[in-house]
Amino acid sequence: MSKTKSKKSLFSRVNAWLHLWLGIFAGIVLVFVALTGTVIVYCDEIIEWSAGKARYVEVTGAQKMPVETVIAKLKKEIPKAKMSEVTAYKDPTRSLRLRAFTKGAGLSFIYVNPYNGKVLKNDATANFFYIMAHLHASLMWHGVGSWIVDIATIIFLIELISGIILWWPKKWNKHTRDASFKIKWKAKAQRVNYDLHNVLGFYSSILALILTLTGLIIAFEPVASTTAKIFGGDIETKWQKSMPKADFTKTPMAINTVCEKEFSKFPTQKIATMWVYNLDSSGFYTVTSTTKVGLKSAENAHISLLDKYSGQDLRIPPASLKAEYIENNIWQLHMGTWMGQLGKFVTFFCGLICTSLPITGFLIWWLKGRKKKKKRVPAVA
Repeated sequence: MSKTKSKKSLFSRVNAWLHLWLGIFAGIVLVFVALTGTVIVYCDEIIEWSAGKARYVEVTGAQKMPVETVIAKLKKEIPKAKMSEVTAYKDPTRSLRLRAFTKGAGLSFIYVNPYNGKVLKNDATANFFYIMAHLHASLMWHGVGSWIVDIATIIFLIELISGIILWWPKKWNKHTRDASFKIKWKAKAQRVNYDLHNVLGFYSSILALILTLTGLIIAFEPVASTTAKIFGGDIETKWQKSMPKADFTKTPMAINTVCEKEFSKFPTQKIATMWVYNLDSSGFYTVTSTTKVGLKSAENAHISLLDKYSGQDLRIPPASLKAEYIENNIWQLHMGTWMGQLGKFVTFFCGLICTSLPITGFLIWWLKGRKKKKKRVPAVA
């Protein structure tokens, strides 16, 4: 054994061994999970761009058509589509957006003129990201696939921690600072690859840890429950059983009126989203008013429960309400919406680095092995 190797402690050797072989073992899955997660980051912007002109309508001065009438009209026009959510905008020039799932076609957003009920666009762009999200979470293999992804994510967490330990210089001087914080672009390809793994791995480590931990919180319900409890929340939903049931002898309050009421209550909010999947059987409305809404998160969200017939606010247990906000914040951290476009950009860039780390790490190991083999070849006389 060389003097350099003999100086390394048992902890250092075990840490290096874990970092290498766990990375090689889970490398392909980690690349796939990181890449699909990176693709999803800008899903909201791409969905908005894809909708194009269908997002806006010309204000004619006419009153808005009741949302209930729009839903009934769509059920006749697109009978296979199951409507789950409706999004109304404070801006009178914005179209009504309905989230639908159609057998065979998948997830789509239907944009409707709120004044005459005309379908402006049935956009299936969201289905691409729906598939990406399921590939990211379970490889589209419910059960077994989820466990493969979850185990790979735990391995990535170990990789990040062990990688920081390996990166940390024993001595801090100009040489170690340059080696730890700078990429030597003019060096040989092998050295550049090493720096891409070592230096970029360090710079992305904090955000990568946040993305990994939030992913594990989302994946494991006991972890989500514990996280909520630490911050004073409770994910239990037993209280929902005491919520009012549908009463067909009464006339429900119009959804348009409910949305207007929420906008009056919260003047800074621009969007109201309502769950309509079980609208007929429920005796209450669940409305989330926000400044910006995405596929999996909402910015500055406020959740309200209202009696379907009187419009009266229903009490949500404070701990349960807090758990909803905690969950939304976790999703914002995981999706990169925590600081607007800046948050998305750094999350997207971090995702690209995370995708590259198993690849650059494998190349370090493979090229090192080839170099050793070349040294062992005896010189020809």
